[in-house]
Amino acid sequence: MLGVHLPKDLEEKLSRIATSTNRSKSYYVKEALSEYLANKEDYLYALAALEEDDGTRYSWDDVQQQLNLNHDDMEHKAHKKGL
Repeated sequence: MLGVHLPKDLEEKLSRIATSTNRSKSYYVKEALSEYLANKEDYLYALAALEEDDGTRYSWDDVQQQLNLNHDDMEHKAHKKGL
């Protein structure tokens, strides 16, 4: 269990959203915290990877070749998806 004191304006926004959507304030706090922590975790993993970086860089062409991606195939797939 965790207790958190929110600034008045944040508490009011949270209450309005919770009331208008028939959800609990706890629901939105859990959702927001979960998203924030996932983003923070991604950031920290990326930062750690950057610190271990050996300087190797790959061009988009290199990536496509390494993954056996064909530009025409990618355009076809994007077109089929309406992109």
